[in-house]
Amino acid sequence: MKYKIEDLRILPEHMVPSTAGANSVDLRACISDDLVIYAREQVLIDTGIKVALPEDSLGMILPRSGLGVKGLVLGNLVGNIDSDYRGNVKVCLWNRNESGYITISPMDRIAQLVVVPVFSPTGWDQVDELDATKRGESGFGSTGSE
Repeated sequence: MKYKIEDLRILPEHMVPSTAGANSVDLRACISDDLVIYAREQVLIDTGIKVALPEDSLGMILPRSGLGVKGLVLGNLVGNIDSDYRGNVKVCLWNRNESGYITISPMDRIAQLVVVPVFSPTGWDQVDELDATKRGESGFGSTGSE
């Protein structure tokens, strides 16, 4: 994977997992001053990087659990970076609290990036019938009923 630094506050050590068991890279708020996110407000924050992901992979922007406990989550719940995207990586944060505010400071860790392999949604075969399974067409809530 390749990345390009767009904000010189981003250091190479920011682009590796923070511990030996981690599987994500922290994304940081590349802002110049503290940013107050009021209740029910959404903001788009630049992370200071661009990425070039391998073909047949997907970059998933995921929330940080510590921020989620405070009520700050991703505005789109999960971000999606396609392998052919070359623009700035940005994070939409949403303060889901009913009142109050949350402050983000410059270079705070605001989300995490995980890169996963994917199957390209091309080459679908149209059929008259799908293979039968035990579950069949049982939908929402059906997998935990036994």
